[in-house]
Amino acid sequence: MLTDAPAFSGFSVDDIDAALAFYRDTLGLEASLGDMGIIEIRFARGGRAIAYPKRDHQPATFTILNFVVDDVDAAVDDLRSRGVETKIYTDPDFGTDERGIARGNGGPAIAWFRDPAGNVLSVLEEG
Repeated sequence: MLTDAPAFSGFSVDDIDAALAFYRDTLGLEASLGDMGIIEIRFARGGRAIAYPKRDHQPATFTILNFVVDDVDAAVDDLRSRGVETKIYTDPDFGTDERGIARGNGGPAIAWFRDPAGNVLSVLEEG
């Protein structure tokens, strides 16, 4: 039944205007305010997500969006030039460097950052 059904992700935010500005203006994504005050975010190659306002929002304690990039160092440079902090984890288990990039820990090179609602996102290199 669901094998052919389109799907999308959703997550909550506490300030819809701040979230729209972040996803559209700071990150440069195709994001617009739609019905019922919900942000629709469109990603490359057809993916999409929605961000909806929630009065008692609590930031996700896990990564809600992962952006696959060719060069995590260049992506971190770009994010930081836009005012986005990428050093949010200092736990030695993550092995992050001074810019917040984790490397050589059995996974891809990855850096995490937060949206204005405190939700965690990442940029990472695959392969």
